Amino acid sequence: MEKMQSIEQIDKRVASEPAVLLYVSAPACSVCDALKPKIAELFTKEFSQVVLLEANIADIPELAGRFNILSAPAILLFFDGKEFAREGRNVSLELFRQRVEKIYNLYFA
Repeated sequence: MEKMQSIEQIDKRVASEPAVLLYVSAPACSVCDALKPKIAELFTKEFSQVVLLEANIADIPELAGRFNILSAPAILLFFDGKEFAREGRNVSLELFRQRVEKIYNLYFA
């Protein structure tokens, strides 16, 4: 995952890439630390055309307001600059994979 340093950097990547996943974490968040490698592995293996970005809410506090993030981790999936899926805190990887697979196959098929 590519680490983002500003809202502008995130907006630019979301606008310029066909598919983007934004993984938002928080400091001292054990769920964030445990889930991140699982999400990275899932997308690397099954959804390789999605660009993976990560941001820490402590480094970019305006993320909360910009993307309406109330808890961490937050996972936002964009296609053509529009949000298509969102998961937060308690994520079922299998259910998330199924949701993403439907969108991904429609977009890239």
